[in-house]
Amino acid sequence: MTPDQSFRAALLAGALALALGGCVVAPAAPYAYAPYETVVVAPPPPRVEIVGAAPYPGYLWIGGYWTWRGSRHDWVPGYWQAPRPGYSWAPHRWVPQGRGWQERPGHWQRQQDGRDGGRGRRR
Repeated sequence: MTPDQSFRAALLAGALALALGGCVVAPAAPYAYAPYETVVVAPPPPRVEIVGAAPYPGYLWIGGYWTWRGSRHDWVPGYWQAPRPGYSWAPHRWVPQGRGWQERPGHWQRQQDGRDGGRGRRR
């Protein structure tokens, strides 16, 4: 193969790679569930999780929970997380709403220790 033919072959291969790179077929996304949407199926009882040793001293175990995916409850396993000074973890929960249930995701919340009522900056 001459240098000119090698260059053309490389150019053609690069053009094909670029053209075919845009032809990615992805599966359709499942039903887009938004937290706070009412679900008529009550969540199952929490699963029992085996909690091993923390990966680092002081880490906090964030327990697993049921979430709603597609058309069913799906278990999300717990995990270890570094603590956030001045905050505490409010666990994931489901609350009754009318004839169904609404999911409330877990989140970090500022601790209220009486010094500032949780409103001001911590010093």
